[in-house]
Amino acid sequence: MAVSDIVQEFEDEQGSVFYKMKTHDIEVQAMHSAGLAPVITYWIGEKDITEDIRNLRFSPRPPSSYIQDYDEFQSMLYAKEQRAINELYEKMSIKPKNMTTGKQILWSFFVMILAMLPLLVAIWWLK
Repeated sequence: MAVSDIVQEFEDEQGSVFYKMKTHDIEVQAMHSAGLAPVITYWIGEKDITEDIRNLRFSPRPPSSYIQDYDEFQSMLYAKEQRAINELYEKMSIKPKNMTTGKQILWSFFVMILAMLPLLVAIWWLK
């Protein structure tokens, strides 16, 4: 079995071969280029390991069947993916930051009225 940049092969005293993840220190970045879904990339330092992660996840053999710490690696990666996506959406949001709940409701109402303004003008004009 091929060992990638993120999977390391070990051999114990009895000669049994097993696999572990090399590191859990992976940086996950989410960016929006085109379309509806964000693009997620994975990095170890300056090295892009996105293809290694995809090859591992979409391999015909489930990685949890031969990599000992894959389940905890996957849960760590999932948490980092969610954090990266939330940060991306917070950056793209037009909602002002650090508002109280009442001010957020007023802001949402203002944005809704602003979005409906062309429709209201068109209805008033046709009367």
